[in-house]
Amino acid sequence: MTVTSRFTPEEYTRIDAAIAAVERSTAADLDLVVTRVSDRYSLYPLVWAALTALLITGILAMMWPGLNARVAILIQLIILIALTLLFDWLPLHLMLVPMRIKRAHARQLARREFAAHDGGDHRRRILLFISLGERYVEIIADRATHALAAESVWSKIVADFLETVKSGRIADRAIAAIEACGAVLATYHPLSSESGVTQK
Repeated sequence: MTVTSRFTPEEYTRIDAAIAAVERSTAADLDLVVTRVSDRYSLYPLVWAALTALLITGILAMMWPGLNARVAILIQLIILIALTLLFDWLPLHLMLVPMRIKRAHARQLARREFAAHDGGDHRRRILLFISLGERYVEIIADRATHALAAESVWSKIVADFLETVKSGRIADRAIAAIEACGAVLATYHPLSSESGVTQK
């Protein structure tokens, strides 16, 4: 489990227990990654601050044609600094980034995390990836596991999470998603009662 958001110790314990319960009942691995944001998007606040500073200074110059160039530059710098600091506030920061860019970065991070959790033992596995800032949730499974369940099964788990995430109960929704993924794994990759290997 990789979590970079703020969960309470009790929530960590509950999430760990949910993952352990899934892995005890299946022959597959389930990994959870919860991140606050998938990228810093550092360029966007600066670009928006610079464009806004130029626009405001341009409007002031039209309203007061005698505006001194040095004064205009000073105004631009003040606005630029102020807006850069303001736009660094994460909720506002993320509003400046186009949705398609946020989704693309979250998707890329999800795939990097899936590759990073590959133990090289060819076990069946699922990654539940949650990026809170982008409101992005994705379930990535190995090809065989993903093909066993209908696409609607995975989509419903994601949709159920996103539907209630606005309530702020992230841990509860993560546990529900873990249990839903566990049900899929238990159906298609159950543990053999004798050997502990995947039943065929």
